[in-house]
Amino acid sequence: MKFFNKIVNSDIYISRWLVLIIDLIIVANTFILAYLIRYNFTLNFDTKNLYYQLPTVLIVSLFSFLIIGSYKGIVRHTGVKDAYNVFFAAVLISFTFSVLFYANKNFNIFRITIPRTIIAIHFLLNVFVLIGSRFVFKQVYHNLLQNREKGKKVLIYGAGSSGLITYMALSEDVNKQYKVIGFIDDNKDLANKKLKGLPIYLRKKIDDDFLEKSEVDEIIISIQNIENKRLLSIVDGLLVYSVKVKTVPPVQNWINGKLKTQQISEIKVEDLLQRKPIKIFNETLEQSFHDKIILVTGAAGSIGREIAKQLTEFSYNKLLLLDQAESPLYELQMEFLEQHKNNVEYCIADVSDKERLKKIFDLYKIDYIFHAAAYKHVPLMEENPYEAIKVNIFGTKNLMDLAVEYQVEKFVMVSTDKAVNPTNVMGATKRVAELYAQHQNTLGKTKFVTTRFGNVLGSNGSVIPLFKKQIDKGGPLTVTHPEIIRYFMTIPEACNLVLEAGVMGNGGEIYVFDMGESVKIFDLAKNMIRLAGYKYPEEINIVFTGLRPGEKLYEELLGDKEKTMPTYHEKIMIAILSENNHALTIDKISELQSFKSKTNLEMVKIIKQMVPEYISENSVFKELD
Repeated sequence: MKFFNKIVNSDIYISRWLVLIIDLIIVANTFILAYLIRYNFTLNFDTKNLYYQLPTVLIVSLFSFLIIGSYKGIVRHTGVKDAYNVFFAAVLISFTFSVLFYANKNFNIFRITIPRTIIAIHFLLNVFVLIGSRFVFKQVYHNLLQNREKGKKVLIYGAGSSGLITYMALSEDVNKQYKVIGFIDDNKDLANKKLKGLPIYLRKKIDDDFLEKSEVDEIIISIQNIENKRLLSIVDGLLVYSVKVKTVPPVQNWINGKLKTQQISEIKVEDLLQRKPIKIFNETLEQSFHDKIILVTGAAGSIGREIAKQLTEFSYNKLLLLDQAESPLYELQMEFLEQHKNNVEYCIADVSDKERLKKIFDLYKIDYIFHAAAYKHVPLMEENPYEAIKVNIFGTKNLMDLAVEYQVEKFVMVSTDKAVNPTNVMGATKRVAELYAQHQNTLGKTKFVTTRFGNVLGSNGSVIPLFKKQIDKGGPLTVTHPEIIRYFMTIPEACNLVLEAGVMGNGGEIYVFDMGESVKIFDLAKNMIRLAGYKYPEEINIVFTGLRPGEKLYEELLGDKEKTMPTYHEKIMIAILSENNHALTIDKISELQSFKSKTNLEMVKIIKQMVPEYISENSVFKELD
């Protein structure tokens, strides 16, 4: 047992010379067996010939194995390639004996000869026994390994090809010490059948009693191209049990086309929320951005940062990254320097400071602007409307005015679903910015395009990082309302849409995105608790705090009077907007510009005149409706 443990834990595996010796012993025994088979298991042949023939067989076999290298394969990883090498070694052995036989028959050169029938039988025996022995040793090795130390008992969800590959990866891994005890599948035709000698269970039979009796530690979901809706359903059903749930990555993420056990990871809530990626392709992107000077505002934020990263893949002339947050912009600068991103300038500036912006426009002839700078947190902006107006309205106005003055080619603004039928100051200020963009689009050469989307996974201040922090502290998780729902998308998806809009937009459009199915935040919180390995509500509870000022139960991407028309992609639409009173927008923005002498109520009242659909919820400004 000590010897076996040493082999198991060794990085050099079983010595190749030991494999060579075992192969030679097998060849010697199969040679004797060939004689016994030829003579019907009797000794009716001259056994003295074996004294001369066996050493010859061993010498010829030794050189054949050395030439082919069949002994070099790792026994515990024996596969088809190893079987081929053994087959070719057996062919070389028999071919050598055949040459010796015919040389001796025709020229009487050698004293030692082996009958043709013995050569043929010996060849067949070598092929079957040498190859078979390797697979036997492989299986014995894994059986001993599993019995040597109790590993984690695992069920693989999915009895298809992906499940089989996962089983092989787990079986061949030494360090993880997994022990697969069976498969789970939804296909009734597979009930009571076996795969790799292990039982296949129907999903409906998996419950607390079964998992407890079988002492299952983990369930690994191994289904390729699974829709997130089905994955969510499977995970929801499994998380109620005291078992860890893991998943296998998509095949395109496997290392060199092979699944490694370290890639099997616990399911994160982000995996459940991500929909099937929407792939946006436009062959003119590179052409459009080639040799252009591009400005990204809010470049240190979640959206601006990703826009900047995606833009670095193109052959622009210069990329200007602007933000007022010094430290995050510095971190982005260090990241890009490490990645050798060239022709990038970093500008510390506030979009509400028009003089500072003007100096940047004087210095560079900007072709594209991607405007992601904004205040976005609803409760804070409800308490600080002054700041929301200064940045979201006047900061945006500054940039748009300069874009027209300096004849920028395209201005792409990042908006939000909260601008639709707004119930809070933040959403209303973003809607005003949308209205001003449509007005500016009528003035000069600059094309103004707006993109609207919902919540982004992992963005600064989003609900998922908040829940993670609360779980780390032992709870409770805070949810504003049991029925509140939100739409989610990935940051790369959102930014890909922004870039696409910058190319395909002709000016004046508001692009909206099919956000998929909504997610109830209460369900999201429960899933995150369970995924973290805790029980709800016994170990970590959820507390309802009530809707925050300006918050509504659900978000929209279209207003009541808006319809859509399709684009080239079924998931991307253009909102058809009703006619806007541009004169009113300009007059009211001018009126707001004296906001320093106005109260919060007076400022919000002016915004409500510009955005009639703005009806406050749970806010001090509700008295203005």
